[in-house]
Amino acid sequence: MSYAQNYTSILKSIPQKVTLIAVSKTHPIDAIEEVYAIGCRHFGENKVQEMIQKHANLPKDICWHMIGHLQTNKVKSIIPFVHLIHSVDSLKLLSEINKEAGKIDKTQDCLLQFYIATEETKFGFTQNEVFEMLSSEQFATLKNVRIRGIMGMASFTENQETVKAEFKTLKQLFDETKKNYFENNLEFDTISIGMSGDYKLAIQEGSTMIRVGTTIFGNRNYANI
Repeated sequence: MSYAQNYTSILKSIPQKVTLIAVSKTHPIDAIEEVYAIGCRHFGENKVQEMIQKHANLPKDICWHMIGHLQTNKVKSIIPFVHLIHSVDSLKLLSEINKEAGKIDKTQDCLLQFYIATEETKFGFTQNEVFEMLSSEQFATLKNVRIRGIMGMASFTENQETVKAEFKTLKQLFDETKKNYFENNLEFDTISIGMSGDYKLAIQEGSTMIRVGTTIFGNRNYANI
């Protein structure tokens, strides 16, 4: 099937309340244009430089999602156009986002990335780290960021029970974070979990935003980077 058919097939199979992000990392402009042409506006990238290049060459109504690890020295270059930063994993990074967003009078939407996987290579906060940050005086001064919810990456494993348990954990973390810090904030509404191999399970466990690349575009083509 074509990229457009793949995208449409997934879209039809998920609840309307779930946002489908087409993860276009390593894939060429024309692949993105094909999916854009049938209505997709949410695209995800892992690398800042690749996102910048694609933003420059594609329609400006695309909502770009930064889903990869973000270094503080790269924040400035994406703030003018990035829609949602999924991978906030430190107060230092959030403060830098706030600073750069303030320079252009923007309120930048962000997700807090929780560490839920078994691999040590994954980034993210622990629950204690998030609660400590959200309770801090420094966080209270950040007026140009808006925390929209949380993100997580499950372990890279064939064991669906492990993945399911990790998704359940993230949903619990979302509920506890909302109850303690965002109870009356309707904008804290996003749980970003689920990729090509596990998005159906993620939706069952409460995901509101899935990040799908391979099932839409095929295997990554690193020759295009």
